[in-house]
Amino acid sequence: MLKFRPAYFILTIILFITEICIANFFHDGFIRNNLGDFLVVILIYCFIRSFFNLSVLSTSIAALLFSYAVEVSQYFKFVEKLGLQNSKIARILIGTSFEWADILAYTLGIGFVLLIEKLRSKT
Repeated sequence: MLKFRPAYFILTIILFITEICIANFFHDGFIRNNLGDFLVVILIYCFIRSFFNLSVLSTSIAALLFSYAVEVSQYFKFVEKLGLQNSKIARILIGTSFEWADILAYTLGIGFVLLIEKLRSKT
C-alpha cells in the first residue's frame, strides 16, 4: 500500500511552491482564481501518488472528491462555523467562498492528470 515515488514528491514540492507564489503575488484575476485551483488538485494528486501505491484512477477520484468537499465546505461557511474566520491560514487552506468555476477548474485539473498519465503509460 505504501510506496515512495520521488518523481511525484518533487512535483508536489514544485506545485506547492507555485501555489505559495500564486497566493503571495497574484491577488485576483485568472491566475489566482482559476489556475491556482487547476494546479491545487494536481498537487493533491501528486502528494497522494508520492506515498501510496494506488491506481491513477483511484488517486484521481480521491483528489477530485477531496477538492469538491473543500469547495462544498466553503458553500456552508465551514471556516466561520469552526470559529476560524480570523485565521489567515484557515481562510487560505479551506477557503471562504464557493464558486462553480472552482469546481470546473478542479475537474479540468484531474482531466489533465488523466491525460498526462495516459500518455506516460504509452511510452
